[in-house]
Amino acid sequence: MGLLGVPLLVSLRRDLRAHRNQRRRAGTPPGPLTSPQDAGTIFAVQPSLTPARRRRPIRLAALVLLLLPLLAGCLRAQVTMGVSADDRVSGQIVAATIPIDENDRGPQLVVPNSLAGRVRVQEYKQDGYVGSQVFFSDLSFGDVQQLGAMTDQSAGSFQISLQRAGDLVALTGKVDLESVPAQGTDVQFTIAFPARIATTNGTRESDSVVTWKLPAGDVTNLRAEVRYADPNTRGFAGWAGIVAGVTIGVALIIGGLAWLNRNPAPARASSNGPDPDSDET
Repeated sequence: MGLLGVPLLVSLRRDLRAHRNQRRRAGTPPGPLTSPQDAGTIFAVQPSLTPARRRRPIRLAALVLLLLPLLAGCLRAQVTMGVSADDRVSGQIVAATIPIDENDRGPQLVVPNSLAGRVRVQEYKQDGYVGSQVFFSDLSFGDVQQLGAMTDQSAGSFQISLQRAGDLVALTGKVDLESVPAQGTDVQFTIAFPARIATTNGTRESDSVVTWKLPAGDVTNLRAEVRYADPNTRGFAGWAGIVAGVTIGVALIIGGLAWLNRNPAPARASSNGPDPDSDET
């Protein structure tokens, strides 16, 4: 008997048993099903059972297709940024996954209206990954916080903050990858500062560059501190220096003029006056 005949035989036996139980409850001795009506009952039920059995594998297959990106992981999320001595931030963000079909475009990042003109998004296709690549430049520390609003939830949640207190600049962040499977996941964050990093919980690539390789299925806190002069203070100091230089220069000029006025040169004798060496007659 073929494999397709096994479900049919099981179904026939089940229906036969149910029919005999029904005859017992009705007071009719059980017997073989020989009448056309009995046979018709059995075969009338069978077609309705077969589609139900076939729908279950179809539903399971659809569920597997929906969960395939999550089960496979295959997430690439890379954030790279650099901070200038003027407290301006530039860099790029990549959020991509392995597509499940030709229509899958991967994570789609949307630029907030407040960052329009300074942030550009383009399609990302590399190494079999598809998604979005974001380029940004000349952002303030306040603008950087808004970058987290662009994150597609399938690529996790990113919160980055840069704050200044005097000459101290502090980076704090939180990356939530609890919903991202570990298999095939590559999530990194790298930042470069204009001075040596004082403290950090990341991996130092150099004196001024630090990287975090973020584990999937977990929440990671980012921390780094660096000291360099406040650009606003530098601007004030520069103007103060210019003003001081001009003031000193003016003071020197005035002092020189005053010295000349206090020590006049002796007047020369007139050419028509008497000769002081000649005798009076």
